[in-house]
Amino acid sequence: MKLSEELKERGFIYQSSAEDVSEILDGEKRTVYLGIDPTADSIHVGNLVPYMLLNRLMLAGHKVILLMGGGTALIGDPGGKSEERPFVEPEVIAQQAAKMEFGIRKFVSGDVEFVNNYDWLSKISMMEYLRDIGKHFTVNAMIKKDIVANRLTDDNSISYTEFSYSLLQGYDYYHLHTHYGCDLQIGGSDQWSNILAGVDFVRRKTGDTVYALTIPLVVDKATGKKFGKSEGNAIWLDAEKTTPYALYQFWLNTSDDSVIDYLKLFTFLTLDEVAQIEKEHDENPGARKAQKRLAAEVTSFVHGEEDMKAVERASAALFGEVSFGELSDGEIEMVKENAPSCTVSADTLLVDVLVESGLATSKREARTFIEGGAVQINGDKVEGVEAVIIQSAGESFLLKRGKKSLCVVEVG
Repeated sequence: MKLSEELKERGFIYQSSAEDVSEILDGEKRTVYLGIDPTADSIHVGNLVPYMLLNRLMLAGHKVILLMGGGTALIGDPGGKSEERPFVEPEVIAQQAAKMEFGIRKFVSGDVEFVNNYDWLSKISMMEYLRDIGKHFTVNAMIKKDIVANRLTDDNSISYTEFSYSLLQGYDYYHLHTHYGCDLQIGGSDQWSNILAGVDFVRRKTGDTVYALTIPLVVDKATGKKFGKSEGNAIWLDAEKTTPYALYQFWLNTSDDSVIDYLKLFTFLTLDEVAQIEKEHDENPGARKAQKRLAAEVTSFVHGEEDMKAVERASAALFGEVSFGELSDGEIEMVKENAPSCTVSADTLLVDVLVESGLATSKREARTFIEGGAVQINGDKVEGVEAVIIQSAGESFLLKRGKKSLCVVEVG
């Protein structure tokens, strides 16, 4: 299968400046670049798709340049915003860019180079900007762009600063083409008009043909919103922001409608492997094998196999698939960090523990749960309402009421 065919099948291709995307991907080896907006210090799940694409392009022999937007981040991309972005101090942008680059290096390998557009944008004079850049962009075309037109209403406005963002991004493509030989820019579909502006600017300045390729935005089908920090639902790839356990649970909770699509985009499984997983999933969707494989593959890619295995066992213990007593101390700590917990004294009556943990609102309700067979300790059903917690101080156990309500109890 040709590279273009596989990328289409996986869902990476949304828009292309070439009539046939094979013209871009299946011929000569290219130098590809992706722009990175350092308005945070970590990337999130919504950012991961282009890096998966870049890895596949590098495996096919293409060279990759990652462009950190240290200069353009000082201006602000008007796309997706109904009002002006607040200015961020240059020192903050520089710090975020450095931390983001450190994190991104975990997700790309091969022939990749990092550059920062602050290095050249900060050196352009006003006269150069107006004569050598602005001359090639018409206001007529710019106000037709969605990212600008959406702001030209009675309720909203756009400053000349943000209006100029597209010019600076177009100049980036020109600079990377003339200095690094870049002839392909990729990005999210929301950047289509900005990327095309760069394609056109390079043609006007040099007469050369360069290309644009966009990726569909990943959407949470349950809410219809894209994954991202602006939507308030970002799942970060930095363990300090989103724990490996929380990342694993995020993928484990993927809907049946989305899980196969995500396996194609977010993992390195072959299409044949994905097809086999899909077949098994369709035969027994209740087992959620596809979701478990997705969670394992992505968590391993982001945090490493060791962390993934620990998360996998901790998750299995919470859902009753592995005995809580079989977990290591580190795995128990992981469970404590990501599940409700409480501390009780040794020799405490179980009815009191249920109330203390919040799994029952009263002793009467606690007795009802126990008598109904709804209470488990480390996966074993509790028999008798007079049960006493006799673990030694410092030990922990998993207390469950029903299938979903649980608490990690530590004996103090």
